[in-house]
Amino acid sequence: MSTYVGLLAMVVLALLGVGAAYLLWRATALHPEPVTVKPFLSGFDPQEHALSRFHARWYPMTLLFLAFDVEMLFMYPWAVVVAKMGASAVVEMFTFLGVLMAGVVWAWREGALRWT
Repeated sequence: MSTYVGLLAMVVLALLGVGAAYLLWRATALHPEPVTVKPFLSGFDPQEHALSRFHARWYPMTLLFLAFDVEMLFMYPWAVVVAKMGASAVVEMFTFLGVLMAGVVWAWREGALRWT
């Protein structure tokens, strides 16, 4: 039982900290009129419906962004182990970059890089 005293003390301290933060928030929070509080555009009336659809031209741009995002996701760990793995890691990375470049070329062909 004595091994759990430290854990119990840490849980009690955490609960007291959360409770103190909540009480501090309740004491210092501003309570504006419910009519003026809106969760959209800082209280201004919205100009469009919240569930309006995006134009189809944004989807190729999204795919292009994801291609570059995934590229960076895999290049950071690769940069750490490339010295240990040698030439095979370099070949695998260039193969991966080639696949992503095919996606970039497709997006370019579809006009995702045009802003007009």
